[in-house]
Amino acid sequence: MQSLQQRVRRLDDRILRTLERHGHRLHRRSLGVLFVWLGLLKPLGHETATSLLAHTVYWGSPESMVLVLGWWEVAIGGSMLYKPFVRVALVLLLVRIPGTILAFVLLPDVTFIQFPFVPTPEGQYLLKDLVLFFAAMAIGGSLRHEGS
Repeated sequence: MQSLQQRVRRLDDRILRTLERHGHRLHRRSLGVLFVWLGLLKPLGHETATSLLAHTVYWGSPESMVLVLGWWEVAIGGSMLYKPFVRVALVLLLVRIPGTILAFVLLPDVTFIQFPFVPTPEGQYLLKDLVLFFAAMAIGGSLRHEGS
């Protein structure tokens, strides 16, 4: 009869194998869906914190930049969903991330209630963008090792 410790170790091994087999693929796909979903909100006329980014990018009117940034996010998401294009998604994210950081620098009164520990809802949205960026980098780092 197996000890409880051996059974727990076998269960743990099975769980870890499952996570290793499916984790990066599910992570990549969930990021893709999230980017497409949030990106489509902009061209469909729903206001998001991207309008804040549109005011920090000095090419074109903020209204047109919201559309550009929305479709840019859709392109990132679509590229994440189709594994051969993940590298394209990473490049698109690299181009986009300076705008996120720039919003914190140029508009600290809009991004923070109390710098640096109390972000506004807009600041929280931008912090989420930074986390998604680093999550995408982790996916990119796994491309050579992932079989899915």
